Amino acid sequence: MSDAAASKLSSMFAARSFWTQLVPDLSIRDDYSFDDAAPWHLPVSDEQAFQMQLDRDGYVQLPRVLEPALSARLAAAAAKLASIGVPPVFCMVYDDFWTPAFRLRKVMKAAFGAEAALLPALWVWHIDPVKSESGWKPHREVGYEALFPDRRPRALSAWIALTQATPLNGCMYVVPADRDPTYGTANDIKHEFALGDIRALPAEPGDVLLWNQALLHWGAHASERAASPRVSMSFEFMHAGEEPYYRPVVEPRTIQRFEDRLKLIGRQILRYRHLYELPPQLEALARAL
Repeated sequence: MSDAAASKLSSMFAARSFWTQLVPDLSIRDDYSFDDAAPWHLPVSDEQAFQMQLDRDGYVQLPRVLEPALSARLAAAAAKLASIGVPPVFCMVYDDFWTPAFRLRKVMKAAFGAEAALLPALWVWHIDPVKSESGWKPHREVGYEALFPDRRPRALSAWIALTQATPLNGCMYVVPADRDPTYGTANDIKHEFALGDIRALPAEPGDVLLWNQALLHWGAHASERAASPRVSMSFEFMHAGEEPYYRPVVEPRTIQRFEDRLKLIGRQILRYRHLYELPPQLEALARAL
């Protein structure tokens, strides 16, 4: 794609009407705020177990944070974009795709023991078994520096299942923190775990997988025998008292304006290029945005 072609395509994407016509049942408003998304509450009786598992395993699975109807709407939008060759991360132009981040704010406060900052770091996946697609390769978002000296998290990732995620269609896999010899060390670039310690994390629509950014994880390769694609999305959060890994952080009460969301999406396409194959055409578009 030439610079001129990328500029033309970015101009088309910059038209709000293009997106509202593409997915008419999702909105794009500049006044969408936290108040439009009721928070999901971690039951008080579960708080101690939540903290213990997050400390021991490095991750926690939260059931049905999103209601089935919302998960289905978001999954359908991602499928629509994928069907016409638009990377699903562009779903983040829609207000509804920000709802999961806002719904998790009280969970994040419980995890950090403090307010959380929403980082400008996000993604949406549509893993199609028919196309033999896969999730991202094994990685740690940050590594050992994402942990405080007592191994509590400085930063957390929230992975949200919008469809059922199974071993056949590419569910997430992790190496639990207590089974990973290099976890939390300056040597964590090396992967020295036993294969038998790998843990599959199947999920239902609306479930959230929350892990600290030192945890080793990846998305599997989908099998052609899978019944349906795996659709999911993610956000990254950080202890608000720490210097954020990425700027600008999202304002505490509102999300970004439509124009800023497009710029943010362009940055994500470039930011995560080490985890997937970035076609030259998509790179040109991202830079134009």
